[in-house]
Amino acid sequence: MSRVIDLNADMGEYGNDAQRDIETALMPLVSSCSIACGGHAGDGKTMMATARLAQQHGVSIGAHPAYPDRDGFGRRSLSCDPHVLTKDLAGQIAALKDILDTEKIAMGHIKPHGALYNDAAKDAALADCVIRAAKAAGSGVIIAGQPGSKLEAAAKAAGYAFAAEGFVDRLYQASGALTPRSEPGAIVADISARARQALMIARGDALELAEGALRLEVQTLCIHSDSPGAVATAKATRTALEADGFQIRAFA
Repeated sequence: MSRVIDLNADMGEYGNDAQRDIETALMPLVSSCSIACGGHAGDGKTMMATARLAQQHGVSIGAHPAYPDRDGFGRRSLSCDPHVLTKDLAGQIAALKDILDTEKIAMGHIKPHGALYNDAAKDAALADCVIRAAKAAGSGVIIAGQPGSKLEAAAKAAGYAFAAEGFVDRLYQASGALTPRSEPGAIVADISARARQALMIARGDALELAEGALRLEVQTLCIHSDSPGAVATAKATRTALEADGFQIRAFA
């Protein structure tokens, strides 16, 4: 029996033609994408263009809401009133949902971005903000995030399906958390090392880390579209996974 894994990328984050071209080349190589919807990047034009590109390649679409922090690209933790943050996140999700409805495209999942992703993994109150905001997408969406996180617990408690995610191009800590980007080596630079990590995570093999071993059980693997070598990473990762007998298919 063949094994199945989703390969996803964060999309619609480009601020120039070069990064847009990278996303265009990356799209056919993934099975799902999370589209920036105004918090850290993106606007109506980029959301529409990215959604149409995804549809063209049969790629499942999700919302990628973030702290309202365009200056920091959503990678700074913010202290926000929970009600205000929930309303802002819901507005981001609704903005993409309106565009998808116009295009008659379904929204398959919601995945927080950057600092919100990491914070909601360990803070139950922030996880609840994400889950309450998810109502803006209607019923049937899947929540994607860190396995074993507060976000997973909140999603399941609210009746949402949850897709556990692993990262191809990020260094892990033995706790399962991602190494902060401010630390040396937080981004895995070597393309072959990225593909090797993706395959190990997909298989459920233990990652040997400085602080100990880590084994993850995931349904989706993420490639950051803004990491150098993203397209080459996607090609190498697909090749490694498919050679090992995996089918690449959207979790949604």
